[in-house]
This record gives sequence, structure tokens and C-alpha cells, in this order.
Amino acid sequence: MPNNQKKGQWAEEQAVTFLLTAGYTIIERNWRCIYGEIDIVAQDGDIWVFVEVRARHHLDDAFASITSSKREKMIHSAHSYLQKLPLDTPWRVDMIAVAWGPPLQIQHVEDILAW
Repeated sequence: MPNNQKKGQWAEEQAVTFLLTAGYTIIERNWRCIYGEIDIVAQDGDIWVFVEVRARHHLDDAFASITSSKREKMIHSAHSYLQKLPLDTPWRVDMIAVAWGPPLQIQHVEDILAW
């Protein structure tokens, strides 16, 4: 397994732990469709949350890595997942940035499509 893939898996583990601690329910991980992959599908109460995890040396670099093209893929992927849920299902797309530091830093931003 390439080093970057290991870092990505490690960052996703950190994100899952963070979300569980915050009271989220993890539904799926690494869900794939024709538009791409959703790193984490979770629920925050009644809201379905599609989480993109980005790991970099610094948090700013993680946030800067979300391009308009990536946002479009995230929207299409979320819509693809939502097809199996009721039409009125509330949802949002979040991002968790992980900076491996030292020190380890994790920042969760809700509803990144509103940026």
C-alpha cells in the first residue's frame, strides 16, 4: 500500500473517531458510485452527512485542496446516494481536515457547499 494511501486511511480513522465522539452515527465508509467516492456517510440526528476527509501537513493546505471540480463530484455523489432515501431527507456535505503535524490537528467544517 502506498504511503499516501496509508495516510489517507489513517486520516479517515481519525475522522471517524472524531465524528463518533461528537455523537454522529457512521453509516458507511468509502461508498463508491460513478461520480467518485464518499469517504464517510454519517448521520447527525436526522441529517444525513456526506464527509470528505482531507489530510495534509497543515490544515490550510487541506482546505485549499477542495476544488470546484471536487465540489461538483461531491454533490453528484451525494445525490446518487440519496436516491435510495426518501425525497425529503435532509442532508449536507461536510469536510474534516486532518493535519498530521505534530501536533495532530482536526477541524470539522459543516456544509462546505455553502462556501
